[in-house]
Amino acid sequence: MKKLTFSNTMIIATILGFLAGIIFKDFMTNFKFLGDIFLRLMQMSVVLLIMGAIIESVGALKPKDLGTLGLKTIVMFLITTVVAASVGILVVNLIQPGEGVIGVLPQEYTGNLFEGNVVDLMVDFVPRNIMASMSSGNIIQVIVFAIFFGLAISFLQENEDVWKIYQFIQSLNVVIMQLIKIVMKFAPIGVFALLANITGTIGFAVVVPLFKFLLSMFLGSFLVIVLFLGLISIYAKINPFSFLKKIKNSIIVSATTTSSAISLPIQMEDCEERLGISRRVSRLVNPLAMTLNSDGLALTISIACIMIAQFYGIQLSLSQQIVIVAVSTLTTMGNLLVPGGALVAIAIAFQMVGLPLEGVALLAGVDWFAGIARTLLNVIDDILVAFYVAVSEKEFNREIFDRS
Repeated sequence: MKKLTFSNTMIIATILGFLAGIIFKDFMTNFKFLGDIFLRLMQMSVVLLIMGAIIESVGALKPKDLGTLGLKTIVMFLITTVVAASVGILVVNLIQPGEGVIGVLPQEYTGNLFEGNVVDLMVDFVPRNIMASMSSGNIIQVIVFAIFFGLAISFLQENEDVWKIYQFIQSLNVVIMQLIKIVMKFAPIGVFALLANITGTIGFAVVVPLFKFLLSMFLGSFLVIVLFLGLISIYAKINPFSFLKKIKNSIIVSATTTSSAISLPIQMEDCEERLGISRRVSRLVNPLAMTLNSDGLALTISIACIMIAQFYGIQLSLSQQIVIVAVSTLTTMGNLLVPGGALVAIAIAFQMVGLPLEGVALLAGVDWFAGIARTLLNVIDDILVAFYVAVSEKEFNREIFDRS
């Protein structure tokens, strides 16, 4: 008998949760504690998870790669991620997937939503004491520290003792990732319990936001791709439709597997053999992009944050929505290549901004479908960044582009 994939079990758990909530209604509140336990299990290793992932990603950068080529690549990663998160904010405010179905009345929401203007919040991004930040669960401050810690390791790679620290962090990350995999085995039970409780309280109307969420995801991904493809086509003086035709293998693999890791070798092949990107640029930008650039995840997080705020009747100011763009960008820096990694990232973002973690369960059942849009955006934008860097560094072979 063929083993069910993680995505299939989550879809089944979602359907059963909806049905149980509709049939048994308020009785399902008795099982909400199972969902609460699952959410706590997800939270318990968040600080070590995000810190270790970012330190490993940034620490692996070689000082020579932090020159013009590396700096240009990282700046482009930052720009594309911020734009993707911003487009997510615009799309979710346009479609409003969380409106019209109130999950919890505003006065019943007891979380601590982040407050303050953008400048104050930016100052608060920087930790005074990293131990205090870790113990209080201030994830943004942990991320900032991890970036600087990773850079320090990067500059000291030749020091044998320092490299032992890096290897220890790599080993710790392996253990934490295994812990996350164990926790995610309980995800179907947790999602079932949480959704049964939500559906039992609200009814079948809870399905509506999910369809609107997927619509927001696919529309947002389409807009970001069109924007960057259009700009880079003008800059490089190429036909955008020819560009898409040349990367059709990457598009097919990313859409069918919903995995950036599996798409990577195909992506590099398309870059070097069909687009005319030099091997040097392709071999630097594409692997880096897999861990440091996740536009699709940034789009997902920004849409998810605003949608869940709408669902729970929480009003967000413009400055708070701008901070969500920053949170979405920072959260993507340690890309989690584990089953349900996007759900973990969404949970981290919710914890950062003070949104109800129960919202993760609402999105879990459709995450595989959202993953198609997310992975397509990740892969196409990664290729576009590599193409831009190659053209700007005069490492683009137009003859290969025109021939293949």
